[in-house]
Amino acid sequence: MVVQHNMQAANANRMLNVTTSAQSKSTEKLSSGYRINRAADDAAGLTISEKMRKQIKGLDRASTNAEDGVSAVQTAEGALTEVHSMLQRMNELATQSANGTNSSTDRQAIQDEIDQLSTEIDRVSETTKFNETYLLKGQSGTTDKYMKAHDAGFAGTLADGDKTATFSMKIKAGESLKIGGTDYDVYADGSGVTDLQDAVKKLAKDKTVNIDGTDYTVVDKGGVVDATANKLEAETIAAKIKAGAKVKVDTADAVIAVDTTKATSISVTDATDKVKEQLKAANDIGAVDGKSTVTAGKATADGTVEFEIQKGHATVADTLSFNLHVGADADSTNKITVDIDAMSSAGLGIKGINVSTEQSATYSIDAIADAISQVSSQRSALGAVQNRLEHTINNLDNVVENTTSAESRIRDTDMAEEMVNYSKNNILAQAGQSMLAQANQSNQGVLSLLQ
Repeated sequence: MVVQHNMQAANANRMLNVTTSAQSKSTEKLSSGYRINRAADDAAGLTISEKMRKQIKGLDRASTNAEDGVSAVQTAEGALTEVHSMLQRMNELATQSANGTNSSTDRQAIQDEIDQLSTEIDRVSETTKFNETYLLKGQSGTTDKYMKAHDAGFAGTLADGDKTATFSMKIKAGESLKIGGTDYDVYADGSGVTDLQDAVKKLAKDKTVNIDGTDYTVVDKGGVVDATANKLEAETIAAKIKAGAKVKVDTADAVIAVDTTKATSISVTDATDKVKEQLKAANDIGAVDGKSTVTAGKATADGTVEFEIQKGHATVADTLSFNLHVGADADSTNKITVDIDAMSSAGLGIKGINVSTEQSATYSIDAIADAISQVSSQRSALGAVQNRLEHTINNLDNVVENTTSAESRIRDTDMAEEMVNYSKNNILAQAGQSMLAQANQSNQGVLSLLQ
């Protein structure tokens, strides 16, 4: 028997310490709810868990970013709803003003309302904002916005480009053409009564002129005149040309003399010039910073004239563009770009629109229609972005849920399982304490030897 070393007690004490340590860890896991409270608990598991936590928190924030984006888009789209309503009212007013039953006073009242609506469109553009970001006024920097080309209501073919456009139509002698609301009878250049008379007066001796089937021969001024043989001075022959006369000089094609004093009779050249004027008027609407120019090309054999239109423009703010970050990683594919054009009256091509005359009101209808189309396109784009963001949010929330579940399996305590361990360790601790007490009593027998 020895007293220096009580190996039974030492062994019981060692095992009790192991059990107590395990019991302490179980208590920590049960009280914290985490299986991993320090790296020593599961070094690899801690690394994986923290990586997942980074992803989860990033995706949670990304989902919130997308929700903020939806709010911004809804704010812009809601404001454009009112812009649409104002443009529809402007279209109604322009159509009303284009009617010939209105007096100048009526049209001025219509113009006053048009001006107020245009001003309100500018105010909405200038003041609509989300979290201090102005959504409809564009951003710093300017660009020249070229107006959409218009054909002024003429029958022809319009080809619209970025800065230029071409318009082709027929302007033929002998046909009627409505220009600026007036019906004109178009005659060939040089076929006016005065034009034909001047041409005959310049004819040399012995030249022949046929007027309504009768041949006349030119004699020198002051020369021998033979009325019976229709040999007359050029001025005398010219005087016989009246409106409607059919004139043929030598072998030249016959031309019908036109009474140019009639306001509705117009030469091909003059008709072309008037068409140019109307095309310019139609294409100048909204072009507040650079008016359009229209040039006419040479007519083809069938009377087709091609007009080249240098389109007018307005200087507007650059398109607002911002990115929504909708992912947990620094990846460009996690960016959703939102673009919103400047929605001012200038940006919509209706700044300074004038409906005070029948013709200007008529041309304004097309300009307002273009503005309505532009707002529709912008609202459609915003709606598409909103739908995309809603899908993005749903996907992000789904990924967060599943990643959180995976992280939970790594990091969280299985309370039922850990309670089993805790109960086991608790029993072992009590048993260890009992065995330690008994082991400490085992050396008491030595005292009997010492008595």
